[in-house]
Amino acid sequence: MLPAARLFALLSGAALLGLLHLLPSSDVIDPVRRTISEYALGPDKWLFDLSVLLVAAGSAGAFGMLVARGLVRAASATTLFGGLWVAGLATVTLFEKTDWSVGPSLGGTIHRYASIVAFVALPLAVLSCAGAALPASRPLRGLARLLATTSLLWFGVILGAVALMLAGGEPWWRAIPPGLVERFLAGGEVLALAVLLYGSLRPANSSPNPPPHLIPS
Repeated sequence: MLPAARLFALLSGAALLGLLHLLPSSDVIDPVRRTISEYALGPDKWLFDLSVLLVAAGSAGAFGMLVARGLVRAASATTLFGGLWVAGLATVTLFEKTDWSVGPSLGGTIHRYASIVAFVALPLAVLSCAGAALPASRPLRGLARLLATTSLLWFGVILGAVALMLAGGEPWWRAIPPGLVERFLAGGEVLALAVLLYGSLRPANSSPNPPPHLIPS
């Protein structure tokens, strides 16, 4: 898969997720209080699955490209966390979010933990490879790291709400707007990965320091 195709898959998947907010069949879902996976419980499940799988395909292509170019080792923190991100995305399409109008389910539990793994793994993957992936562009490198760090902070908001609940506070999903927090979290992660892919399209990024014998005398 060419770098441009990887970027297209990633961004088109994100765009389809955005489209779900506008379709008449799913626009009744409150994006502030309801998580993204809520769309998979309705008639637009196929579109939700397609969008997530496109993001997963673009992500897998991005990390595979880094290995193929020798920028990261095949066995590294980047490929570990990147693999967990891709596997987590694939898993949430196989197991639906719990439909609380029916009650808890094993599939819903698997979905929840797969989401957690994915949301934590992607920022760690970006942080571990930003320097190697974008050696020639300090602004892009800084932006990728900023987006990844911000995503982790958004996940920290969820953890903080859970901690307050365990300490006797109100349920975490009432203490914060879970849908809004998740959308900021996921949006930042996709943008961080898009920055890495955009950097790979820049010719200067592939060879920031020419070999000594190519430097004009």
